[in-house]
Amino acid sequence: MTQAQDAVPAIDSGNTAWILTSTALVLFMTMPGLALFYGGLVRGRNVLSVMAQCAGIACMASLLWVAGLYSLAFKGDGAWIGNLDAAFLKGIHIETVAPGTKLPETLFVMFQMTFAIITPGLYVGAVVERMKFGAIMLFSALWLAVVYTPVTHWVWGGGWLQDMGVKDLAGGIVVHATAGISALVLAIILGKRRGFPEHPHPPHNPGMVFVGAAMLWVGWFGFNAGSQLAAGGGAGMTMLVTHLSACAAALVWCLLERIRNGKVGLIGMVTGLVAGLATITPASGDVGPLGAMVIGSIAAVVCYFSVSLIREKWHIDDSLDVFAVHGVGGILGTLLLAIFGQSSLGGLGNVKSIGAQLGIQATGLGVTIVWSAVATVAIAWLVKVTLGLRVSEEQEYEGVDRSEHGENAYPMEP
Repeated sequence: MTQAQDAVPAIDSGNTAWILTSTALVLFMTMPGLALFYGGLVRGRNVLSVMAQCAGIACMASLLWVAGLYSLAFKGDGAWIGNLDAAFLKGIHIETVAPGTKLPETLFVMFQMTFAIITPGLYVGAVVERMKFGAIMLFSALWLAVVYTPVTHWVWGGGWLQDMGVKDLAGGIVVHATAGISALVLAIILGKRRGFPEHPHPPHNPGMVFVGAAMLWVGWFGFNAGSQLAAGGGAGMTMLVTHLSACAAALVWCLLERIRNGKVGLIGMVTGLVAGLATITPASGDVGPLGAMVIGSIAAVVCYFSVSLIREKWHIDDSLDVFAVHGVGGILGTLLLAIFGQSSLGGLGNVKSIGAQLGIQATGLGVTIVWSAVATVAIAWLVKVTLGLRVSEEQEYEGVDRSEHGENAYPMEP
């Protein structure tokens, strides 16, 4: 090693500054972004319960992540799961560098923690207005250990899917497929809200939905571009394609609403926006601007009709369309990157041939979908026989804010 190489610091200050910022942005997506987005979509008597669930999961996931889940996800060379060598961050100090990066490992732990926070927060939207607070906390603790952590290790932590060549920059499989599938299964197990689908459950505050969606949009730059783990050209391209996909999806969703309903709704616009963000997430490290715009446009069409299929045809009460937007979007983007990652289609060319990469992506998705579904059924059963899953009919009628938390978001009649 030369003297010049000796002088190069192991920790890069520029990369560290960017990931510090990205970490704050991803946490900003959950609190306040997701909490406001979901809070505005429910009825006024249930808004605080959604916020409490987001906050409770954030705090619990953070402690579990440090206690052992980070180590299981990112330590060890097992194909299916890591080890507990770094439980409670044993051996990780101020100057410890995260493997394969120029970042302090403490920062890498924190950045990945924010993903573990928001992922279970996503399926909250499928069970709002009827699931017990204690039940969703216990379910989420078990889900993080049984579903999220193993899949994270498979894809990002040196596991078998990473070795196979699965591409998933920021969580089409790890975040959106796991949470989306679990949301659908949990909604089926939990059952419909009172009056669904005969009586609508309109959002109580579309303005709050917009503010939350805007925060998600901004935070998503940390989610995707931060996943490059460096402040360079890759992060710049990822930020650009993330933005373009969101814009294309929002406008195509508006067009579909205009054609079908004659009007363009604000909630529809931002739902399309989120669909575009979810769909570009896995592909955002491999596609170019043109591919991003096409992916966003496809995402709007597929997710829009998925909402109608699940809600109007199947009558599944996935309350806030988590599976149709996040699950379908994440799955779609994971597959489309095999196509639009090709250099001939404006991609960066870091993928195998379309057929080969598509087969790898589909394998990763298939295993993750099955694992998430089976584990969700098992965990839900365990929670049901211990705490119970659902509030009583009287509590649901009164509103979960009052019955579960003893508070109201707005002045109520005595």
